[in-house]
Amino acid sequence: MPFQSGRYLAEHIVDARFVELPTADHVIWFEAQDMYIKAMVEFLTGTRPLDDYSRKLATVMFTDIVGSSARAAGVGDAGWRDILDRHDRLSRIEIGICGGRWIKSTGDGLLATFDSPSRAVQCACTLRDRLRDEVGIEIRAGLHTGEIEIRGDDIAGLAVHLASRVEQSAGPSEVVVTSSLRDLIAGAGIALADRGAHVLKGIPGTSQLFNVERVAAR
Repeated sequence: MPFQSGRYLAEHIVDARFVELPTADHVIWFEAQDMYIKAMVEFLTGTRPLDDYSRKLATVMFTDIVGSSARAAGVGDAGWRDILDRHDRLSRIEIGICGGRWIKSTGDGLLATFDSPSRAVQCACTLRDRLRDEVGIEIRAGLHTGEIEIRGDDIAGLAVHLASRVEQSAGPSEVVVTSSLRDLIAGAGIALADRGAHVLKGIPGTSQLFNVERVAAR
C-alpha cells in the first residue's frame, strides 16, 4: 500500500486525522497491533492510553527450529534467510488466525502469547505441521499458562522463563505443555500424554509436563 495513499485519504475525509506509526506492518493483528489500538483509542476518546506495565494471565508459547545450525550451514546465508523469512510470515499468519499476539523473533524461533490456552495449543500444532510441509523445517514448542508482566511490546516474568524451559525440554516436532495449561483445556478435544515431573533449569521445584498427541480439527 503506497504511503501517500494514506495521506490522500486523510486529506479527503472530513475530520480524518493522518497518524504515522513507526512500523512496517500494514495488518493490525501483526506485532504492531498495540500501536494501532492506542492510536484508535486516542482518536475516539481524545486521550492516548498509557503503556500498561501491569500483570495479566496469558498462555506463553516458545518455538524453536530443530537443527537450525546444521540447516543454516547446509543452505548458506541467503538460503537460511529465506527460510527464516518464510517461517516468520507463516508463523505470524497462524498466530493471528488463532487470536494470539506475536511478541518477537528469538533468532530461530518465536515468542507469542494467547488469551485462550486451547487456541495456543492448536496454533503450535498447526504451525508445526505447516512449517514441516510447506517450508521443510521441523520445530519444537513449549507452552505454559501463568501471569506475565507487560513491558511495552515485550513480556517478562517467571511464566515466560518457564515456557522457555518447557520448549527446551521438547523433542523434535513435540508440543509440550505444563500442568497449569492442561487444567484449563479440559473438554477442548486435546489429547495429552503425561511425560512426568521434570526439573527445569532456574525454575523452583518440579514441573509436570505433557506431550500434545492430538487436537480437534479447526
